[in-house]
Amino acid sequence: MDGSGESATVIGWGGTRLHMRDCGRREGPPILFVHGWSQHHLAFRRQLGSPLADEFRLVALDLRGHGMSGKPEEVSAYTSAETWAADIAAVIEQRGLVRPVLVAWSYGGYVVSDYLERHGDDGVAGVNYVGWSVVVGEPEPHFVGRGFHDFHAGSISEDMPTEIAAMRGFVHACLGRPIPAEDLETVIAFNCMTPRFTRYALTQKPHRDYAPLLAKLNVPVLISHGTTETVALPSAADYALKNCPTATVSWYEGAGHAPFLEDPDRFNRELAAFARAAQA
Repeated sequence: MDGSGESATVIGWGGTRLHMRDCGRREGPPILFVHGWSQHHLAFRRQLGSPLADEFRLVALDLRGHGMSGKPEEVSAYTSAETWAADIAAVIEQRGLVRPVLVAWSYGGYVVSDYLERHGDDGVAGVNYVGWSVVVGEPEPHFVGRGFHDFHAGSISEDMPTEIAAMRGFVHACLGRPIPAEDLETVIAFNCMTPRFTRYALTQKPHRDYAPLLAKLNVPVLISHGTTETVALPSAADYALKNCPTATVSWYEGAGHAPFLEDPDRFNRELAAFARAAQA
């Protein structure tokens, strides 16, 4: 139930090859899924292989440094807003996505916001921010909680047992509700396969508060957030809602960082309704 679809490649910033899966109705309204730190397009397997595919075109990419995409070995290839904006623009343009809804999970919220800042929101129908902390590179913990901070040092350790233990711990910290064993095993597997350099480089993105960008958005925004979040704290969703006039919030009671895996049926229903309204 992973919605394997068509395997495709586009060329992003600096010539980096970006891998993605293109599923569902090719002529349907497009939804682009953008994952987070140390993740993979398979994080959205319960969306790609769901009834959403009967109505929408579903595109999920592996961000640079992740999955089957190219993995530059310079920190500078991961820290610039221009880089991330260009990657998302390349996917939209080269895959011919017309007014897509952007689903931005966790670190993917920074990536999508970098795109919106540089390209505007005229070319998109709406944005679904999922488990996003809004502020990157905090000088001290604020909206990012122990679910990330307790495991980051281990995640970049050159001692493999330490690294594996950290990534297993991080995945479990992402979940407020149990998920099927197959999903859990898949998520742990692709987290452990992400290069430790990628995990490190992404955390070097300069400090930035994206609230001023949210204030300028004209398209509808849906904030999906778990009430037991320990990675991007619930206060981050409150902060985004306060600063974005076009936003509404959907709270997932008892869910953690991945409501699309913890309650996929509800998430898919809400995403479908949001996309229909935004793309009407």
